[in-house]
Amino acid sequence: MVYLQSFALPGLSAETNFLAGDRENKRTCYTSRYPFGIFLSRELPLFQFEPVTILCGGNGSGKTTILNLMGEKLGLRRGAVFNRSSFFERYLDLCRAETAPAFRREVRESSRVITSDDVFDYLLDFRYMNEGIEHRRRELLEEYADARYASFQMRSLEDVDRLRQVVDAQRKSGSRYVRDRVMNDVPGKSNGESAFLFFTREIGEGGLYLLDEPENSLSPRLQLELKQFLEDSARFYRCQFVIATHSPFLLSIRGARVYDLDGDPVGVRPWTQLPHVRAYYEFFREHEDEFT
Repeated sequence: MVYLQSFALPGLSAETNFLAGDRENKRTCYTSRYPFGIFLSRELPLFQFEPVTILCGGNGSGKTTILNLMGEKLGLRRGAVFNRSSFFERYLDLCRAETAPAFRREVRESSRVITSDDVFDYLLDFRYMNEGIEHRRRELLEEYADARYASFQMRSLEDVDRLRQVVDAQRKSGSRYVRDRVMNDVPGKSNGESAFLFFTREIGEGGLYLLDEPENSLSPRLQLELKQFLEDSARFYRCQFVIATHSPFLLSIRGARVYDLDGDPVGVRPWTQLPHVRAYYEFFREHEDEFT
């Protein structure tokens, strides 16, 4: 499914005309004009999209900036804040986005921007929740030890709760006593496994998802699992993805259109011809005998 059909940045002439004609910009020459100037050295193409489109480039190539501009232009939901200056809205006004009729309200509400900061925040919440559970577990173990070996005699109805606690502690092991009183700990997972779980929970049916470097925190095995998940979501569940990445595993998503932002000129390029992917290929080919 294709909801976002095309996206255009202002281009060289529009940027230079705006900057030259804006007096405030001249008075604030020492203030960041971001994102003005990021792409002045290269004329970017009209980005046209497939069910999966990938923006590939090194640090400073502008792939994250383009994702943020797309998300703001379309009004997509997002969690983490992002870098923006007082000129961001003016630059955004010069951008153009074309969407398909299928990009209706319900699709827009399902769509969102997902960044590595969102994943990191999720991992922190996950960790804090487990730390809270562990603190409660220690308290209950102390309570168990106190109740199990207590010398207790019931003197009034006010002692009923204490009696139940003592009897329960004497009938059960410490682990059973604690387990019956506290929620089961979230299954122990690595950061990578938790990050992968985050994507499977946040990506639903029928939405446009802008993913900024989703490979962060993921092992090669989990990157391959994410690749398969994204392929299936695009093929069977009416999802569209625009992904900023340099992961060779995600670049190999079947049918993906790959824009090489490091190229001159910037344009669509087979993922197997990207310089950094070729570097991987040459490295492993040189060590091929060591894998036998």
